[in-house]
Order: sequence, then C-alpha cells, then structure tokens
Amino acid sequence: MKKFFKYTLMLGAAVAIGNAANAADAPYPSKAVRMIVPFAPGGPTDVIARVVAAKLSEAWSNQVVVDNRAGAGGNIGMGMAATATADGYTIAVVSSSYVVNPSLYAKIPYDPYKSFVPVTNIAASPNVFVAHPSVPAKTMQDLVSVTMKDGKKYSVATPGVGTTPDLSAELFKMTAKLDIVRVPFGGAGPAVASVIGNQVPLGCVAMPPATQHILGGRLRGLAVTSAKRSSALPDVPTMAESGFKGQEADTLQGVFVPAGTSKVIVNKIAADIKRLMAQAETKQRVQELGFDIVASTPEEFTAQVKSEIEKWGKVIKASGLKAE
Repeated sequence: MKKFFKYTLMLGAAVAIGNAANAADAPYPSKAVRMIVPFAPGGPTDVIARVVAAKLSEAWSNQVVVDNRAGAGGNIGMGMAATATADGYTIAVVSSSYVVNPSLYAKIPYDPYKSFVPVTNIAASPNVFVAHPSVPAKTMQDLVSVTMKDGKKYSVATPGVGTTPDLSAELFKMTAKLDIVRVPFGGAGPAVASVIGNQVPLGCVAMPPATQHILGGRLRGLAVTSAKRSSALPDVPTMAESGFKGQEADTLQGVFVPAGTSKVIVNKIAADIKRLMAQAETKQRVQELGFDIVASTPEEFTAQVKSEIEKWGKVIKASGLKAE
C-alpha cells in the first residue's frame, strides 16, 4: 500500500511538472488577455487602449478585454494590476499619471520602479485648452482678458488632480496670474462632457477625447501644449504662438505588465504593438484622434519613465500640489 501511495504521488508530481512545462511552452497568448485601464471610458487612455485592444485581438486570435477601473487618479486600477499574476494575461495601459502620482500622492499602491515592467509608450498626445462656444474668448489672450474681469464666473475642467492637463492648467494659471478654479474630474471623458454641457465653461484635456468635438463645433479649441501645431487640429495655435512660452506638455499612453513577467512576453507585446501601429489604417486612425505614435522599445520606455518621474516631481514640488 505504501508503495502504491508513493507511486501515485510520484505520478501526480510528474503530471504536474509536465502540465507546467506544457503551459510554459504554450504559445502566448493562448487565452483572453485583460487590459486594465485605470480611467473612465471616453478619455485618451481608454481611446488608445481600445484601438490597441482591437488590433491585438485580431493579431493574437484571442480577445483582449478592456477593463476600466477608474479612481484616485489612476491609482485604483494600477494597484489591481500590480498584484496580478505576472503571466502576460494582465496588461495595464496608463497615462502620465504613472510618472506623476509618485510625487503627487503621499502613498500609492505600486512602486513605479519595482511593481511593473515598462513595455512600450504606444503614443503621446498634447493637451488642449478648450472653451464652451458661449464663452466670449477665441484665443488664450482673450481668455486672460475675460477671466481678469470676472474670474469667479470661470472655472477649468481637467481629467483629474495631477494629470498632465491638470498640471498644464495650473502652470497657465500661475504664468498668467489668473484666479480661476481648477475642477478635476475622474477622467477626460467626464471633463469634456462637462464643458460641452457648459457645467464648466473651460477645460484642459489631452487632445484625443476633445478633437472631434472641436471639429464639430461643440467645443472651441483655444491652444495646444505641443511645440508645433497638431495635424489633427491645424487651426488651433500652440501656447507659444498664443503668447505663453514654456507651456509644452504631453500625455504618454504606456503599456506595463506586472514585475516578473517573462522578457519573451514583454518583447512580444512591444513588437506586436509597434507592428500594428505602423499599419497605414491604424496609423491614420490614431493620428486623426490627436496622438503622435511612439511605439518605443521596453528599454527606451524604461528610460523615459525614470526621466519623467524626476521631471514632474520637480514641477509638483515647486507648485506645492498634493492629492489626497
């Protein structure tokens, strides 16, 4: 009987090892992949994530499912992603909040250097200052004049405390010495909706969720925070052209996987995204939305993450901005 049990245990162990080996050898991905987006639907990160998820689903013949987990400036979703199994079946797509939040919050549920492996910066988008069409300002200089006369009447919607659009709005306020209130929302989608509905007359958001509304006349584009005009909004001047230099900022859209994920999987995700972003149809779609395609390598993106954590840390410290 003892020999029987010993044999059974040995057989079970052999089967388990064999199954593990087969799982390791199985082509990736061999099942659905969860793509966590730590913001509300409709924002720039959600927009780019859905474009990428659709293309990867086709390429991989396995569904890539977008899972919106908004809250706390992206911290809730990133906290969930940080504790996920490092097998490549949980991917996080996040904005510049990843590099801003370590300085903005006293405590966050991830270590920006240890909890994740940077995979690629899919694309970046400049921010855009917008106004409801009823606001009597067609330029940033007009906006300064209007708000100087009655600052209490005006407020500016942003996607959330410490997002790059929020920091851009704060920087503009400081530069122009304006006394207007920032109104942070839980994502770019709600912020854009609030300006379209004229609940908040002004906004500063990443371009993608605002572009079609500007072209459709539902929003008035005042200025973009890029160094040069965007091909998606050629009639909207830059902040420098509007008389405000040193206001350049963009919002990255980065892919991360939990620390410990196989380098083979990391490289495959990065390479597949780069290939898909280079397709003419995808490239046109992404650029029309207001993104500049980056599709960096894991090594390039790792260096960018480190650089931007340091950059935004200095800005946040100088402004005294903090989030609860």
